[in-house]
Amino acid sequence: MNMESYITVKKGSHFEYEDRKSVFIGEAMPVSTEAEAIAFIESVKKRYPDARHHVYAYVLRENSAMRFTDDHEPQGTAGMPVLDSIRKRGCTDVVIVVTRYFGGTLLGTGGLVRAYTAAAVGALETAEIIRYDIYTSIEISVNYSDYGKITSLLSEHGFRAESTIYDIGVKIDGSILKSDLEGLRLALIEATAGRVEIEIIGEEFSY
Repeated sequence: MNMESYITVKKGSHFEYEDRKSVFIGEAMPVSTEAEAIAFIESVKKRYPDARHHVYAYVLRENSAMRFTDDHEPQGTAGMPVLDSIRKRGCTDVVIVVTRYFGGTLLGTGGLVRAYTAAAVGALETAEIIRYDIYTSIEISVNYSDYGKITSLLSEHGFRAESTIYDIGVKIDGSILKSDLEGLRLALIEATAGRVEIEIIGEEFSY
């Protein structure tokens, strides 16, 4: 995967916006596949079966998928504003459904765009926009005399320690931003005169 970071939402959310008695319920959800996005959309429709419109948009890393629907609102007034709200914040792996209960007053093109945008943005912000980066999991092995020399270096380079085992020597398991790994490796080698061992365990996205 070439992408070393991406922006998405942390959790599901619920946000309500009202304009002239029309209620717009914005709900966002982190998803990773089109099947998950569609399942969420269907679940929202079941929760609000009496609503007039269920407008949605989603953007995925998987196959660079991007979909939206106006769901019988005037073209360009609903689905596109929701999609634009996602894209302007650089988010992916997220689906937003905005459910509308009609209040009896026509809002006009501008009013609809504002309302759907407000509901979508509110849903995104309530869901907490976060950034995921690739972290490399590593195991660091040093002798006891060198251990004291590297503890501050680990902190300075943003190493996330997960466990430390004291045996014949010291083994430290943890992770570091992939982009910072080489800098840490060189610093550890210099501090220990090459006596450190660094084993790469794997990579994963984390925030």
